[in-house]
Amino acid sequence: MIRPFLALALCAAALGATPVHAQKVELDTTAGRIVLELDAAAAPQTVDNFVAYVKSGHYNGTQFHRVIDGFMVQGGGYTAEFSQKPTRPPVRNEAEQASKAGLVNAPGTIAMARTADPHSASAQFFINVADNKFLNFREATVQGFGYTVFGKVVEGMDVVNRIAKAPTGAGGPFPKDVPVQKVLVKSARVLDAK
Repeated sequence: MIRPFLALALCAAALGATPVHAQKVELDTTAGRIVLELDAAAAPQTVDNFVAYVKSGHYNGTQFHRVIDGFMVQGGGYTAEFSQKPTRPPVRNEAEQASKAGLVNAPGTIAMARTADPHSASAQFFINVADNKFLNFREATVQGFGYTVFGKVVEGMDVVNRIAKAPTGAGGPFPKDVPVQKVLVKSARVLDAK
């Protein structure tokens, strides 16, 4: 009688167990505070990569250099003076497993920016302000890989939307989509789990 009861108790404990706290990152920007919740179970290499950049101070002083209202806000690669920051080797695209875990390019999600090479993401990221389904994983081809979503905004989506609506123009090497009044990440830090 003890064994079945013990097994039942263990199952109940496992089902009712409190999930491990997701890792959170705070971006303190000149437009306000944004808190991201990262999903390491869905995109482990991508989250490790992003957190390593945060902990190294890479994002401090970078700007949101590409802002398109109704689409996304992108940053993480350029200083206020448009100097491109050095990066580590890129990470493999994890969009397929992230999408299977329910992480897609929907409003409020954060994803890695990249070149035409699906496995070229390094430090730059973007936050979706629209339902950008065309950026999701479709198939394991160059055209179908999509962009790896690895978390979501849990505080400060109003700040993200404010950045998205900023007037834009040419800036540095970019002919358009650069906020006229620069929006900088003053600091990025990993928040302690509560």
